[in-house]
Amino acid sequence: MKKLINHPDTVVTDALAGMAAAHPSLSVDLENRVITRAGQPAAGKVGLVSGGGSGHEPLHGGFVGYGMLDAACAGEVFTSPVPDQMLVATKAVNAGAGVLHIVKNYTGDILNFAMAAELADDEGIEVSSVVVNDDVAVQDSLYTAGRRGVGATVFVEKIAGALAERGAPLTEVAAVAAEVNERSRSFGVALTSCTVPAAGKPTFELADQEIELGIGIHGEPGRTRAALQPARDIVATAMDAIGSDMSLDGDLLVMVNGMGGTPLIELYIAFDEVSRYLAGRARIGRNLVGNYITSMEMQGFSVTVCRLTDTLAELWDAPVETPGLRWGR
Repeated sequence: MKKLINHPDTVVTDALAGMAAAHPSLSVDLENRVITRAGQPAAGKVGLVSGGGSGHEPLHGGFVGYGMLDAACAGEVFTSPVPDQMLVATKAVNAGAGVLHIVKNYTGDILNFAMAAELADDEGIEVSSVVVNDDVAVQDSLYTAGRRGVGATVFVEKIAGALAERGAPLTEVAAVAAEVNERSRSFGVALTSCTVPAAGKPTFELADQEIELGIGIHGEPGRTRAALQPARDIVATAMDAIGSDMSLDGDLLVMVNGMGGTPLIELYIAFDEVSRYLAGRARIGRNLVGNYITSMEMQGFSVTVCRLTDTLAELWDAPVETPGLRWGR
């Protein structure tokens, strides 16, 4: 294992310390591994909390800031945070209007966020939860019952965050988060495995000319293994899977996301193939190309598509200022 770390046991805390040093707009509680916006929460604003295992940066801590999350909880690499962390985050961002938990559909995250919500309720904090389950690749995996939550998490955090910033009530913020999830689908592809520092070896093995279609962000198996193909064929497989589950028409928000080890030049090639695939069927009204929800140093990519409405497009365009997304301010 060759990684730029001090020790496998300190990867998460060392990275959080680095985030604190790099981003004065964030407040980082190293003891509880909770990232919040610096300063006090805005009175009367719905608080947005998300979190999950580390190793998917910039998700989630990189999306804490104006127009997105108010707090994020960092678990160990590929491991859910614990309820105590989630409760700390929930209490920190509660400003009297309630708190929305944005939860990716992984068993540990579901159980721990549910427990944290119960604990918060005991303290008089109203909590709503929205589960993201946009992955069309497989119904169940090593980590989930039902579909995995992947790239649409970024869309949910951005759009719900914009509405919360406007002072909308918890019911409306939760409803738009659920709407974004319903209108979004994702499919991922791995060209290589990745190595979790604590394990010290690749999570799985792929031959030099082999790829995994439908991979999860923790290295979970996909639909099938196949021979390496040109980018246009791999992208077509991903888009066919998405299109078989959701109509691809109208205005779309499309994210071509790198899994951590894929050069940007290859992601632009993939985006070009997505554009060609959709030509004559739909209009890509908004897009992201880059690393937004990664899997350590895995080579590969995912495509996430959201069917926009005028309202969702307006909320997407609203100002945002986080380490991972920034425009309009």
